[in-house]
Amino acid sequence: MKEDTVLTGLNQAVAKTTAAPAKAAYTSEELLERVIQSLDSDKAEDIVQIDLRGKSSIGDYMVVASGRSTRQVSAMSEKLVEKLKADLGLISKIEGKDAGDWVLIDTGDIIVHIFRPEVREFYQLEKMWQPPADAASS
Repeated sequence: MKEDTVLTGLNQAVAKTTAAPAKAAYTSEELLERVIQSLDSDKAEDIVQIDLRGKSSIGDYMVVASGRSTRQVSAMSEKLVEKLKADLGLISKIEGKDAGDWVLIDTGDIIVHIFRPEVREFYQLEKMWQPPADAASS
């Protein structure tokens, strides 16, 4: 009898981990709006949004922003991740928060990069995703 209870519990655990993920209760556009609002309220500078739909499978949008210091970059990124979790139940992956020079936040649909200005200028990430200059206008 005890084995049946253990097996039933195991089967339920396996079923939970193999079940299809639930459909998000928000669109990528709504998520983008939340990201922009959070960054704006935290005084991020030079916020740029890039539409990746049809260009890349990494996400629907990319957001690039700057903070004035490593402390601000780290704080903005931490607050954004916490806000998305509290408001939407969204668990985001975050890289670089401890260093605070360049933090990457992957929400699934939106990739967020928060830089210190010098680091942002060095990598010029936005330029990689801008449409090529029209050869006729050169």
